[in-house]
Amino acid sequence: MHDILQALIQYGYILLFLWLFLERLGIPIPAAIPLVSAGLLAEMEYMRFAYAMSLAFAAVMLGDIAWFFISRIRGVRVLSLLCRITLEPDACVRKTQNLFTKHGPASLLFAKFIPGLGNLTVALAGIVRLPLKTFLLFDSIGSLLWVGFFMGAGYIFSREIQPENIVLPDWGQGSILIAVILLVALYITWKYLRRGYLLKKLFSNRMTPEELKGKIDSGDEIAILDVRHALEFEADPYIIPGALYFPLENLKRFSAVPVEREIVTYCA
Repeated sequence: MHDILQALIQYGYILLFLWLFLERLGIPIPAAIPLVSAGLLAEMEYMRFAYAMSLAFAAVMLGDIAWFFISRIRGVRVLSLLCRITLEPDACVRKTQNLFTKHGPASLLFAKFIPGLGNLTVALAGIVRLPLKTFLLFDSIGSLLWVGFFMGAGYIFSREIQPENIVLPDWGQGSILIAVILLVALYITWKYLRRGYLLKKLFSNRMTPEELKGKIDSGDEIAILDVRHALEFEADPYIIPGALYFPLENLKRFSAVPVEREIVTYCA
């Protein structure tokens, strides 16, 4: 146990910073683990709470600022990229767009508490060209709340966990590192398989652009609906010739297309 604590004391700050920075860049690793662990070690006086929280906050903000400016340059394509990197179902993009449309910049205050929405909300702020001062204000407050919540939870609940009561097998530092890597790998694999399953279901009814063009050229009776979110449409208002723009959220109320027509929807 002594060797484990020494390793955490020696490398804990670096690991905390790198882990959170990589998580904010989109690597699918759970951020709560290092934050809760840092709070726990801070209460045991193996880490300094203020120092650890400052490093965690800096890592989060650096990652967020990077995505904010990338999104300003690359536009709505960043959302699809983030969805692939983080292995989150593509429905998260829609949820984030609805969240940002409803709450605006205030969504940055709590989006990080909702799995899969934190990075996407930051990207949307860049896409809609939110003023930098406004972004920094809301995102910094949201980041402090997020970091403080999980570190505070670790700090409070660590009182129930005393070092002398922790019994761990004497595997050595190398084996512990391997165990952590394996756990992260299993987590990423699970998310990858889950995303693959959802995409497989979606692609079963997918029509390629070439197939759609063939139907248009042959004069088939089809109705093409552009179901992109309003934020995406405003950023890129171009639509396929002959298509109707109708956001996905309003499809239930849509009655302008004859039911005998084949309906084709697209959102990119």
